[in-house]
Amino acid sequence: MSTDLILVGGGLANSLVAWRLKQRHPSLRLLVLEQGDRLGGNHTWSFYESDLKASQHAWIDPLVAHRWPHYDVRFPGLERRLPTGYRSIPSERLDSVVGAALGDAVRLNATVTDVDAAGVTLASGERLDAGAVIDGRGDRGGQHLLLGFQKFLGQEVEFAEPHGRDGPVIMDATVDQRDGYRFIYTLPFDERRMLIEDTYYSDGPVVDQAVSRNTIADYAADQGWTIERIVREEMGSLPITLAGDARRYWADAPENVARSGLAALLFHATTGYSLVEAVRFADAVAAQRSFDAATLARLSRRISFSLWRRQAYFRLLNRMLFRAATPEERWLVLRRFYGLRKGLIERFYAGRLTPFDKLRIVVGRPPVPFFRGVACLNPATAGVLR
Repeated sequence: MSTDLILVGGGLANSLVAWRLKQRHPSLRLLVLEQGDRLGGNHTWSFYESDLKASQHAWIDPLVAHRWPHYDVRFPGLERRLPTGYRSIPSERLDSVVGAALGDAVRLNATVTDVDAAGVTLASGERLDAGAVIDGRGDRGGQHLLLGFQKFLGQEVEFAEPHGRDGPVIMDATVDQRDGYRFIYTLPFDERRMLIEDTYYSDGPVVDQAVSRNTIADYAADQGWTIERIVREEMGSLPITLAGDARRYWADAPENVARSGLAALLFHATTGYSLVEAVRFADAVAAQRSFDAATLARLSRRISFSLWRRQAYFRLLNRMLFRAATPEERWLVLRRFYGLRKGLIERFYAGRLTPFDKLRIVVGRPPVPFFRGVACLNPATAGVLR
């Protein structure tokens, strides 16, 4: 066969898999098919230093373009700086580093219309055979998942004068609350350049682009900043899982075709962020001794189902946020969370909560009505709560 492994989609997850395989199995014949004109699209992926192990930091570090030793959160009645390192990877860096490493193993502007265990068919009708396929073409949604959304529109801007911030503000919820839980997210890339995102934990996925652009302009003005230039804009709507059936979700996957990233439900259930799980998945694939279709398909399903089971508690928290709390009061849930200990917050984002952590998050006076919170314990009732 001309190719050992075809990776359909050149987003974050498949790019990391291909890059990690190139590092650990340089003789493996890979082909990444991306329908866009570069790897990674137009995104900024961020994560906490405590999310990854030292060995994972070691291989992903060349992708990190920005790093800070701390981050801030702001709520009415609570402002806090947490001394946990924060890192960001822009899609331009991923495209540059991974693209250079893979070379002609990347094929851009390639749209795949059909996938099976032995290869893919392109929109042009061309057939490409392979020993195995990993399908990483994003969130599949579907009727088997009950979802909320973290939706956002962000602008990377240059100011006329230095902005004066020395680190990220992960959540500034002192802004007016509308369309669910709303906050502004800011990443200062240098003294005059910053990413500003208008973000919502909302019931629907649609981003009102005009409103978000106006919100960003108003926020900058309120901070005393003058925007001199908008460098670029990014937009997204991340799935937040409240309940579902992972096995039925997977049922429509072609036999012996692996999935990665959002397509494999490999993301943090409460944040929608996928970088940490993408790193873990890339390591798991690279640790295999065999890369045949059946082996990789079993691996991706096993990892997906395992994460789904481990995140049952996070889905419970999501149901409390989206179903027990009224939209205009969802910020109270997050304010209470950010009053907890630093170590618990770090373990939460890394997806490694202890039994005591889980108890600590829900004990005490809850910021949601008691009986609505109790009703959320049963996933079957979550979809009908209003």
